[in-house]
Amino acid sequence: MSSNMHSKELRRLALSVLQPGFTGTVAPPWILRAIGEGLSSVVLFTRNITGVEQVAQLAAQLRAENPELIIAIDEEAGDVTRLEAATGATRPGNFALGAVDDTELTEAVARDLGRQLHAAGVSLDYAPSVDVNSNPDNPIIGVRSFGVDAKVVSRHASSWVRGLQSAGVAACAKHFPGHGDVAIDSHHGLPSYDATVEEIAAQALPPFRAALDAGVRAIMSAHLLVPAYDPQVPATLSRRILVDLLRGELGFDGLIVTDAIEMGAVTGLYGIDGAAVRAVAAGADALCVGGENAGEDTAELLVGALVAAAASGRLPEERLAEAADRVGEFARWSAGLRRSVPADPVSRDIGFVAARRALRVSGAGDGVLPLAGPAHVVELVPSTNLAIGNETPWGVGAPLRERLPGTTSVRIPRQELTGRPGVLEEQALAPAAGRQLVVVVRDAARHGWMAEALAALVAARPDAVVVEMGLPGADVPGAVRLFTHGATAASGVAAAEVLAGPR
Repeated sequence: MSSNMHSKELRRLALSVLQPGFTGTVAPPWILRAIGEGLSSVVLFTRNITGVEQVAQLAAQLRAENPELIIAIDEEAGDVTRLEAATGATRPGNFALGAVDDTELTEAVARDLGRQLHAAGVSLDYAPSVDVNSNPDNPIIGVRSFGVDAKVVSRHASSWVRGLQSAGVAACAKHFPGHGDVAIDSHHGLPSYDATVEEIAAQALPPFRAALDAGVRAIMSAHLLVPAYDPQVPATLSRRILVDLLRGELGFDGLIVTDAIEMGAVTGLYGIDGAAVRAVAAGADALCVGGENAGEDTAELLVGALVAAAASGRLPEERLAEAADRVGEFARWSAGLRRSVPADPVSRDIGFVAARRALRVSGAGDGVLPLAGPAHVVELVPSTNLAIGNETPWGVGAPLRERLPGTTSVRIPRQELTGRPGVLEEQALAPAAGRQLVVVVRDAARHGWMAEALAALVAARPDAVVVEMGLPGADVPGAVRLFTHGATAASGVAAAEVLAGPR
Protein backbone atom coordinates (compact mmCIF):
# COMPACT_ATOMS: atom_id res chain seq x y z
CA MET A 1 0.00 0.00 0.00
CA SER A 2 1.43 3.41 -0.93
CA SER A 3 2.08 5.82 1.94
CA ASN A 4 -0.66 8.10 0.59
CA MET A 5 -3.16 5.22 0.51
CA HIS A 6 -2.00 4.15 3.95
CA SER A 7 -2.51 7.59 5.51
CA LYS A 8 -5.94 7.79 3.84
CA GLU A 9 -6.86 4.43 5.39
CA LEU A 10 -5.56 5.53 8.81
CA ARG A 11 -7.67 8.70 8.52
CA ARG A 12 -10.75 6.58 7.68
CA LEU A 13 -10.11 4.37 10.73
CA ALA A 14 -9.56 7.39 13.00
CA LEU A 15 -12.75 9.08 11.77
CA SER A 16 -14.77 5.91 12.28
CA VAL A 17 -14.00 5.77 16.03
CA LEU A 18 -15.16 9.35 16.71
CA GLN A 19 -18.68 10.19 17.91
CA PRO A 20 -18.50 13.99 17.57
CA GLY A 21 -21.05 16.65 18.35
CA PHE A 22 -21.61 19.75 16.24
CA THR A 23 -23.51 23.02 16.48
CA GLY A 24 -26.72 23.91 14.68
CA THR A 25 -30.05 22.29 13.85
CA VAL A 26 -28.91 21.29 10.36
CA ALA A 27 -25.73 19.35 9.59
CA PRO A 28 -22.71 21.59 8.94
CA PRO A 29 -20.70 20.90 5.75
CA TRP A 30 -17.69 19.55 7.68
CA ILE A 31 -19.79 16.78 9.28
CA LEU A 32 -21.25 15.72 5.92
CA ARG A 33 -17.75 15.74 4.40
CA ALA A 34 -16.40 13.66 7.32
CA ILE A 35 -19.21 11.08 6.93
CA GLY A 36 -18.17 10.72 3.30
CA GLU A 37 -14.59 10.07 4.48
CA GLY A 38 -15.52 7.41 7.05
CA LEU A 39 -17.10 9.09 10.10
CA SER A 40 -19.52 6.42 11.43
CA SER A 41 -21.28 8.25 14.28
CA VAL A 42 -22.45 11.63 15.51
CA VAL A 43 -23.96 12.66 18.84
CA LEU A 44 -26.77 15.18 19.30
CA PHE A 45 -27.12 17.64 22.18
CA THR A 46 -29.74 20.21 23.18
CA ARG A 47 -28.25 22.80 20.82
CA ASN A 48 -29.14 20.55 17.85
CA ILE A 49 -32.80 20.12 18.82
CA THR A 50 -35.96 22.18 18.40
CA GLY A 51 -38.39 19.26 18.12
CA VAL A 52 -38.81 15.63 17.07
CA GLU A 53 -39.71 16.46 13.45
CA GLN A 54 -36.70 18.77 13.06
CA VAL A 55 -34.37 16.07 14.48
CA ALA A 56 -35.90 13.54 12.07
CA GLN A 57 -35.06 15.90 9.17
CA LEU A 58 -31.53 16.36 10.52
CA ALA A 59 -31.15 12.57 10.83
CA ALA A 60 -32.33 12.10 7.23
CA GLN A 61 -29.82 14.73 6.06
CA LEU A 62 -27.00 12.94 7.91
CA ARG A 63 -28.01 9.46 6.77
CA ALA A 64 -28.16 10.51 3.12
CA GLU A 65 -24.35 10.23 3.35
CA ASN A 66 -24.41 6.85 5.15
CA PRO A 67 -27.69 4.96 5.82
CA GLU A 68 -26.07 3.08 8.74
CA LEU A 69 -24.72 6.20 10.47
CA ILE A 70 -24.99 5.89 14.25
CA ILE A 71 -26.92 8.90 15.56
CA ALA A 72 -26.47 9.02 19.32
CA ILE A 73 -28.05 11.17 22.00
CA ASP A 74 -27.57 11.58 25.75
CA GLU A 75 -31.26 11.21 26.67
CA GLU A 76 -31.84 9.58 30.04
CA ALA A 77 -35.37 10.98 30.44
CA GLY A 78 -35.68 12.37 33.95
CA ASP A 79 -33.43 15.26 34.94
CA VAL A 80 -30.96 14.63 32.06
CA THR A 81 -33.00 15.34 28.94
CA ARG A 82 -32.02 16.65 25.53
CA LEU A 83 -35.24 16.16 23.57
CA GLU A 84 -37.26 18.01 26.21
CA ALA A 85 -34.59 20.36 27.55
CA ALA A 86 -36.72 23.41 26.76
CA THR A 87 -39.81 22.15 28.59
CA GLY A 88 -38.60 19.61 31.14
CA ALA A 89 -39.05 15.86 30.73
CA THR A 90 -42.53 14.37 30.50
CA ARG A 91 -41.13 11.12 31.90
CA PRO A 92 -39.62 10.69 35.36
CA GLY A 93 -36.03 9.54 35.67
CA ASN A 94 -34.44 6.44 37.09
CA PHE A 95 -34.69 7.27 40.79
CA ALA A 96 -38.46 7.74 40.54
CA LEU A 97 -38.81 4.45 38.66
CA GLY A 98 -36.68 2.67 41.26
CA ALA A 99 -38.87 4.16 44.03
CA VAL A 100 -42.01 2.70 42.41
CA ASP A 101 -40.08 -0.54 41.82
CA ASP A 102 -42.41 -1.90 39.15
CA THR A 103 -40.21 -3.33 36.39
CA GLU A 104 -43.11 -3.42 33.92
CA LEU A 105 -43.63 0.32 34.44
CA THR A 106 -39.90 0.96 33.89
CA GLU A 107 -39.99 -1.05 30.66
CA ALA A 108 -43.08 0.86 29.47
CA VAL A 109 -41.50 4.27 30.19
CA ALA A 110 -38.29 3.31 28.36
CA ARG A 111 -40.31 1.95 25.42
CA ASP A 112 -42.25 5.23 25.26
CA LEU A 113 -38.99 7.19 25.19
CA GLY A 114 -37.66 4.78 22.56
CA ARG A 115 -40.66 5.46 20.31
CA GLN A 116 -39.94 9.17 20.44
CA LEU A 117 -36.22 8.69 19.75
CA HIS A 118 -36.96 6.24 16.92
CA ALA A 119 -39.31 8.77 15.31
CA ALA A 120 -36.53 11.37 15.59
CA GLY A 121 -34.09 9.08 13.76
CA VAL A 122 -31.86 8.37 16.78
CA SER A 123 -30.23 4.92 16.80
CA LEU A 124 -28.17 4.96 20.05
CA ASP A 125 -29.16 6.39 23.42
CA TYR A 126 -26.40 6.89 26.01
CA ALA A 127 -28.70 5.45 28.67
CA PRO A 128 -29.52 4.01 31.11
CA SER A 129 -27.24 5.07 33.93
CA VAL A 130 -26.88 1.82 35.87
CA ASP A 131 -24.70 3.33 38.60
CA VAL A 132 -25.68 2.38 42.16
CA ASN A 133 -25.93 5.68 44.07
CA SER A 134 -24.31 4.34 47.23
CA ASN A 135 -22.77 7.70 48.22
CA PRO A 136 -25.48 10.25 49.13
CA ASP A 137 -22.96 13.10 48.58
CA ASN A 138 -22.44 12.06 44.95
CA PRO A 139 -22.58 15.34 42.96
CA ILE A 140 -23.00 13.76 39.53
CA ILE A 141 -25.31 10.71 39.73
CA GLY A 142 -27.99 11.21 42.42
CA VAL A 143 -31.49 10.85 40.95
CA ARG A 144 -29.96 9.58 37.67
CA SER A 145 -29.56 6.24 39.47
CA PHE A 146 -32.36 3.71 39.99
CA GLY A 147 -31.40 3.60 43.67
CA VAL A 148 -28.93 2.73 46.40
CA ASP A 149 -29.35 -1.04 46.24
CA ALA A 150 -27.57 -3.12 43.57
CA LYS A 151 -30.52 -5.55 43.26
CA VAL A 152 -33.03 -2.76 42.60
CA VAL A 153 -30.70 -1.08 40.11
CA SER A 154 -30.05 -4.42 38.35
CA ARG A 155 -33.68 -5.32 37.77
CA HIS A 156 -34.57 -1.85 36.50
CA ALA A 157 -31.44 -1.65 34.33
CA SER A 158 -32.51 -4.78 32.46
CA SER A 159 -36.15 -3.59 32.14
CA TRP A 160 -35.04 -0.20 30.81
CA VAL A 161 -32.69 -1.78 28.25
CA ARG A 162 -35.42 -4.18 27.08
CA GLY A 163 -38.00 -1.38 26.84
CA LEU A 164 -35.80 1.00 24.87
CA GLN A 165 -34.51 -1.66 22.47
CA SER A 166 -38.03 -3.04 21.88
CA ALA A 167 -38.76 0.39 20.33
CA GLY A 168 -35.85 0.05 17.89
CA VAL A 169 -33.22 2.19 19.68
CA ALA A 170 -29.96 0.78 21.05
CA ALA A 171 -29.26 1.29 24.77
CA CYS A 172 -25.88 2.03 26.37
CA ALA A 173 -25.26 1.09 30.02
CA LYS A 174 -23.08 3.63 31.85
CA HIS A 175 -20.69 4.55 33.57
CA PHE A 176 -18.49 1.43 33.79
CA PRO A 177 -17.42 0.09 36.25
CA GLY A 178 -19.78 2.27 38.37
CA HIS A 179 -19.91 5.99 39.16
CA GLY A 180 -22.22 5.79 42.18
CA ASP A 181 -19.73 5.89 45.05
CA VAL A 182 -17.81 9.11 44.37
CA ALA A 183 -17.81 12.62 45.82
CA ILE A 184 -16.22 14.56 42.92
CA ASP A 185 -17.85 15.62 39.62
CA SER A 186 -15.77 14.07 36.80
CA HIS A 187 -16.63 16.97 34.48
CA HIS A 188 -14.11 18.95 36.51
CA GLY A 189 -11.80 16.64 38.47
CA LEU A 190 -10.81 12.98 38.80
CA PRO A 191 -12.98 11.04 41.25
CA SER A 192 -11.75 7.86 42.91
CA TYR A 193 -13.83 4.77 43.65
CA ASP A 194 -11.85 3.31 46.53
CA ALA A 195 -13.61 -0.03 47.01
CA THR A 196 -12.01 -3.47 47.02
CA VAL A 197 -12.40 -5.89 44.10
CA GLU A 198 -14.93 -7.84 46.22
CA GLU A 199 -16.94 -4.71 47.07
CA ILE A 200 -17.00 -3.64 43.42
CA ALA A 201 -18.17 -7.12 42.39
CA ALA A 202 -21.04 -6.98 44.91
CA GLN A 203 -21.99 -3.32 44.64
CA ALA A 204 -21.22 -1.89 41.19
CA LEU A 205 -20.97 -4.73 38.66
CA PRO A 206 -24.34 -6.55 39.06
CA PRO A 207 -26.35 -3.89 37.12
CA PHE A 208 -23.87 -4.10 34.22
CA ARG A 209 -24.21 -7.89 34.18
CA ALA A 210 -28.00 -7.47 34.19
CA ALA A 211 -27.84 -5.01 31.28
CA LEU A 212 -25.65 -7.48 29.35
CA ASP A 213 -28.15 -10.27 30.01
CA ALA A 214 -30.92 -7.97 28.72
CA GLY A 215 -29.07 -7.56 25.41
CA VAL A 216 -27.23 -4.25 25.76
CA ARG A 217 -24.61 -3.88 23.00
CA ALA A 218 -22.92 -0.64 24.11
CA ILE A 219 -21.28 0.29 27.40
CA MET A 220 -19.90 3.71 28.34
CA SER A 221 -16.73 3.94 30.43
CA ALA A 222 -16.36 6.18 33.48
CA HIS A 223 -13.71 8.85 33.98
CA LEU A 224 -12.81 7.75 37.48
CA LEU A 225 -9.91 6.06 39.19
CA VAL A 226 -10.59 2.51 40.44
CA PRO A 227 -7.41 1.72 42.40
CA ALA A 228 -8.44 -1.89 43.10
CA TYR A 229 -8.01 -2.54 39.36
CA ASP A 230 -5.70 0.24 38.21
CA PRO A 231 -4.16 2.80 40.58
CA GLN A 232 -2.53 4.70 37.71
CA VAL A 233 -5.17 5.79 35.20
CA PRO A 234 -8.96 6.37 35.02
CA ALA A 235 -11.20 3.53 33.82
CA THR A 236 -11.61 5.11 30.36
CA LEU A 237 -7.84 4.86 29.83
CA SER A 238 -7.30 1.52 31.60
CA ARG A 239 -6.73 -1.73 29.72
CA ARG A 240 -7.15 -3.64 33.00
CA ILE A 241 -10.69 -2.28 33.37
CA LEU A 242 -11.85 -2.17 29.72
CA VAL A 243 -10.22 -5.38 28.48
CA ASP A 244 -9.42 -7.60 31.47
CA LEU A 245 -12.57 -6.78 33.48
CA LEU A 246 -15.27 -5.76 30.97
CA ARG A 247 -14.30 -7.97 28.03
CA GLY A 248 -12.60 -10.78 29.97
CA GLU A 249 -14.48 -11.22 33.21
CA LEU A 250 -17.91 -9.93 32.11
CA GLY A 251 -17.62 -11.36 28.59
CA PHE A 252 -18.77 -8.19 26.81
CA ASP A 253 -18.07 -8.19 23.07
CA GLY A 254 -20.05 -5.09 22.03
CA LEU A 255 -19.11 -1.42 21.65
CA ILE A 256 -17.16 0.36 24.38
CA VAL A 257 -17.75 4.12 24.11
CA THR A 258 -16.03 6.68 26.33
CA ASP A 259 -17.80 9.27 28.42
CA ALA A 260 -17.17 12.72 26.87
CA ILE A 261 -13.44 12.70 26.19
CA GLU A 262 -13.13 16.47 26.83
CA MET A 263 -14.10 16.11 30.52
CA GLY A 264 -11.62 17.44 33.06
CA ALA A 265 -11.04 14.06 34.70
CA VAL A 266 -9.06 12.85 31.66
CA THR A 267 -8.02 16.01 29.77
CA GLY A 268 -6.52 17.47 32.94
CA LEU A 269 -3.99 14.64 32.83
CA TYR A 270 -3.25 14.18 29.13
CA GLY A 271 -5.02 16.86 27.10
CA ILE A 272 -7.96 15.97 24.88
CA ASP A 273 -5.75 14.45 22.15
CA GLY A 274 -3.63 12.45 24.59
CA ALA A 275 -6.75 11.16 26.37
CA ALA A 276 -8.30 10.09 23.05
CA VAL A 277 -5.24 8.10 21.95
CA ARG A 278 -4.85 6.46 25.36
CA ALA A 279 -8.54 5.51 25.50
CA VAL A 280 -8.44 3.69 22.14
CA ALA A 281 -5.11 2.04 23.03
CA ALA A 282 -6.68 0.83 26.30
CA GLY A 283 -9.61 -0.83 24.53
CA ALA A 284 -12.26 1.84 23.89
CA ASP A 285 -13.88 1.57 20.44
CA ALA A 286 -15.60 4.94 20.15
CA LEU A 287 -14.81 8.40 21.52
CA CYS A 288 -17.71 10.62 22.53
CA VAL A 289 -16.65 14.24 22.01
CA GLY A 290 -18.35 17.55 21.51
CA GLY A 291 -20.58 18.27 24.46
CA GLU A 292 -18.29 21.20 25.16
CA ASN A 293 -15.88 21.10 22.19
CA ALA A 294 -18.20 20.91 19.19
CA GLY A 295 -16.35 21.83 16.09
CA GLU A 296 -14.29 20.70 13.15
CA ASP A 297 -11.10 21.87 14.90
CA THR A 298 -11.53 19.41 17.78
CA ALA A 299 -12.51 16.55 15.48
CA GLU A 300 -9.47 17.20 13.26
CA LEU A 301 -7.20 17.46 16.30
CA LEU A 302 -8.33 14.01 17.46
CA VAL A 303 -8.12 12.45 13.98
CA GLY A 304 -4.59 13.86 13.63
CA ALA A 305 -3.58 12.54 17.05
CA LEU A 306 -4.94 9.05 16.32
CA VAL A 307 -3.31 8.90 12.87
CA ALA A 308 0.05 10.09 14.25
CA ALA A 309 -0.11 7.60 17.15
CA ALA A 310 -0.95 4.73 14.77
CA ALA A 311 1.80 5.75 12.33
CA SER A 312 4.38 5.88 15.15
CA GLY A 313 3.24 2.61 16.76
CA ARG A 314 2.16 4.26 20.06
CA LEU A 315 -1.34 3.12 19.14
CA PRO A 316 -1.10 -0.30 17.47
CA GLU A 317 -2.74 -0.12 14.06
CA GLU A 318 -4.49 -3.45 14.72
CA ARG A 319 -6.14 -1.93 17.82
CA LEU A 320 -7.42 1.06 15.81
CA ALA A 321 -8.70 -1.31 13.09
CA GLU A 322 -10.36 -3.52 15.70
CA ALA A 323 -12.10 -0.48 17.22
CA ALA A 324 -13.30 0.61 13.76
CA ASP A 325 -14.58 -2.92 13.08
CA ARG A 326 -16.55 -2.91 16.33
CA VAL A 327 -18.09 0.45 15.42
CA GLY A 328 -19.04 -0.93 11.99
CA GLU A 329 -20.55 -4.05 13.54
CA PHE A 330 -22.57 -1.95 16.00
CA ALA A 331 -23.70 0.39 13.20
CA ARG A 332 -25.04 -2.56 11.18
CA TRP A 333 -26.74 -4.09 14.21
CA SER A 334 -28.35 -0.82 15.37
CA ALA A 335 -29.52 -0.01 11.80
CA GLY A 336 -31.13 -3.47 11.69
CA LEU A 337 -32.74 -2.85 15.09
CA ARG A 338 -34.20 0.44 13.77
CA ARG A 339 -35.58 -1.27 10.66
CA SER A 340 -37.10 -4.11 12.68
CA VAL A 341 -39.58 -1.79 14.44
CA PRO A 342 -41.98 0.53 12.63
CA ALA A 343 -41.67 4.19 13.68
CA ASP A 344 -44.49 5.02 16.10
CA PRO A 345 -44.08 8.63 17.24
CA VAL A 346 -47.18 8.71 19.44
CA SER A 347 -46.18 9.49 23.01
CA ARG A 348 -48.34 7.89 25.67
CA ASP A 349 -49.30 9.32 29.05
CA ILE A 350 -47.12 6.71 30.76
CA GLY A 351 -44.57 9.29 31.96
CA PHE A 352 -47.17 11.20 33.98
CA VAL A 353 -48.61 7.93 35.29
CA ALA A 354 -45.12 6.93 36.48
CA ALA A 355 -44.46 10.35 38.07
CA ARG A 356 -47.72 10.13 40.02
CA ARG A 357 -46.86 6.64 41.24
CA ALA A 358 -43.39 7.79 42.34
CA LEU A 359 -44.75 10.58 44.56
CA ARG A 360 -44.66 9.97 48.34
CA VAL A 361 -46.40 12.10 50.98
CA SER A 362 -45.47 12.08 54.66
CA GLY A 363 -46.70 14.11 57.62
CA ALA A 364 -50.23 15.00 58.65
CA GLY A 365 -51.85 15.94 55.35
CA ASP A 366 -55.33 16.27 56.91
CA GLY A 367 -56.44 19.87 56.91
CA VAL A 368 -53.42 20.89 54.79
CA LEU A 369 -53.88 18.96 51.54
CA PRO A 370 -55.36 19.82 49.21
CA LEU A 371 -54.47 23.49 49.70
CA ALA A 372 -57.45 25.68 50.53
CA GLY A 373 -56.50 28.39 48.03
CA PRO A 374 -53.65 30.02 46.12
CA ALA A 375 -50.26 29.51 47.74
CA HIS A 376 -46.86 31.18 47.70
CA VAL A 377 -44.20 28.84 46.32
CA VAL A 378 -40.54 29.33 47.21
CA GLU A 379 -38.10 27.32 45.08
CA LEU A 380 -34.55 27.08 46.43
CA VAL A 381 -32.35 26.62 43.36
CA PRO A 382 -29.05 24.70 43.39
CA SER A 383 -26.49 24.99 40.63
CA THR A 384 -26.70 21.79 38.56
CA ASN A 385 -23.88 19.67 37.13
CA LEU A 386 -23.02 19.80 33.42
CA ALA A 387 -25.04 16.66 32.62
CA ILE A 388 -28.23 18.51 33.58
CA GLY A 389 -28.94 21.51 31.36
CA ASN A 390 -29.29 24.79 33.27
CA GLU A 391 -31.94 25.77 30.74
CA THR A 392 -34.21 22.85 31.67
CA PRO A 393 -37.14 24.19 33.70
CA TRP A 394 -38.15 22.46 36.92
CA GLY A 395 -40.22 23.16 40.01
CA VAL A 396 -43.81 23.31 41.22
CA GLY A 397 -44.70 27.01 40.94
CA ALA A 398 -45.77 26.98 37.27
CA PRO A 399 -47.91 23.79 37.29
CA LEU A 400 -49.50 24.81 40.61
CA ARG A 401 -50.40 28.26 39.26
CA GLU A 402 -52.25 26.54 36.38
CA ARG A 403 -54.32 24.59 38.91
CA LEU A 404 -54.67 27.29 41.59
CA PRO A 405 -54.82 30.68 39.82
CA GLY A 406 -53.43 33.42 42.03
CA THR A 407 -50.55 31.25 43.22
CA THR A 408 -47.29 33.22 43.29
CA SER A 409 -43.76 31.89 43.18
CA VAL A 410 -40.17 32.99 43.62
CA ARG A 411 -36.89 31.24 42.82
CA ILE A 412 -34.01 31.86 45.20
CA PRO A 413 -30.49 30.68 44.21
CA ARG A 414 -27.68 30.47 46.74
CA GLN A 415 -26.01 33.70 45.64
CA GLU A 416 -29.12 35.73 46.53
CA LEU A 417 -28.94 34.53 50.13
CA THR A 418 -25.22 35.20 50.57
CA GLY A 419 -24.72 38.23 52.79
CA ARG A 420 -28.37 39.34 52.51
CA PRO A 421 -30.12 38.35 55.74
CA GLY A 422 -33.53 39.82 54.82
CA VAL A 423 -34.09 37.86 51.61
CA LEU A 424 -36.16 35.02 53.09
CA GLU A 425 -38.39 37.44 54.99
CA GLU A 426 -38.87 39.71 52.02
CA GLN A 427 -39.28 37.15 49.21
CA ALA A 428 -40.60 34.09 51.00
CA LEU A 429 -42.36 34.83 54.28
CA ALA A 430 -43.97 38.25 53.70
CA PRO A 431 -45.68 37.24 50.40
CA ALA A 432 -46.97 34.06 52.11
CA ALA A 433 -48.70 35.95 54.94
CA GLY A 434 -52.30 34.75 55.24
CA ARG A 435 -51.88 31.85 52.83
CA GLN A 436 -50.12 28.53 52.49
CA LEU A 437 -46.34 28.45 52.03
CA VAL A 438 -44.89 25.75 49.77
CA VAL A 439 -41.10 25.32 49.83
CA VAL A 440 -39.51 23.39 46.96
CA VAL A 441 -35.98 22.02 47.36
CA ARG A 442 -33.69 19.80 45.30
CA ASP A 443 -31.17 17.65 47.20
CA ALA A 444 -31.44 19.75 50.38
CA ALA A 445 -29.42 17.17 52.32
CA ARG A 446 -26.48 17.73 49.94
CA HIS A 447 -26.54 21.55 50.01
CA GLY A 448 -25.86 23.07 53.43
CA TRP A 449 -27.14 26.54 52.44
CA MET A 450 -30.42 25.03 51.19
CA ALA A 451 -30.95 22.93 54.31
CA GLU A 452 -30.37 26.07 56.44
CA ALA A 453 -32.80 28.19 54.42
CA LEU A 454 -35.39 25.40 54.55
CA ALA A 455 -35.00 25.07 58.33
CA ALA A 456 -35.43 28.85 58.76
CA LEU A 457 -38.59 28.90 56.62
CA VAL A 458 -40.16 25.95 58.43
CA ALA A 459 -39.26 27.43 61.83
CA ALA A 460 -41.12 30.62 60.84
CA ARG A 461 -43.97 28.69 59.22
CA PRO A 462 -44.36 25.25 60.86
CA ASP A 463 -47.40 24.68 58.61
CA ALA A 464 -45.25 24.87 55.45
CA VAL A 465 -45.56 22.13 52.85
CA VAL A 466 -42.12 21.00 51.65
CA VAL A 467 -41.57 19.40 48.23
CA GLU A 468 -38.20 17.61 47.86
CA MET A 469 -37.46 17.04 44.16
CA GLY A 470 -34.04 15.43 44.61
CA LEU A 471 -32.79 12.64 46.85
CA PRO A 472 -34.98 12.40 49.97
CA GLY A 473 -32.93 13.42 53.02
CA ALA A 474 -33.36 11.63 56.32
CA ASP A 475 -34.94 14.52 58.21
CA VAL A 476 -36.68 16.95 55.85
CA PRO A 477 -38.68 19.34 58.08
CA GLY A 478 -42.22 20.58 57.37
CA ALA A 479 -45.83 19.87 58.34
CA VAL A 480 -46.35 17.87 55.15
CA ARG A 481 -43.58 16.60 52.91
CA LEU A 482 -43.84 15.51 49.29
CA PHE A 483 -41.04 13.48 47.70
CA THR A 484 -41.06 13.35 43.89
CA HIS A 485 -37.72 11.48 43.45
CA GLY A 486 -36.70 13.76 40.57
CA ALA A 487 -37.19 17.27 39.20
CA THR A 488 -38.79 16.56 35.84
CA ALA A 489 -41.76 18.45 34.42
CA ALA A 490 -43.81 15.27 34.98
CA SER A 491 -42.76 15.22 38.66
CA GLY A 492 -43.67 18.89 39.07
CA VAL A 493 -47.13 18.21 37.63
CA ALA A 494 -47.60 15.19 39.93
CA ALA A 495 -46.73 17.34 42.98
CA ALA A 496 -49.02 20.17 41.83
CA GLU A 497 -51.89 17.72 41.42
CA VAL A 498 -51.51 16.53 45.02
CA LEU A 499 -51.21 20.11 46.33
CA ALA A 500 -54.23 21.42 44.37
CA GLY A 501 -56.46 18.36 44.72
CA PRO A 502 -58.83 17.06 42.04
CA ARG A 503 -59.76 19.54 39.30
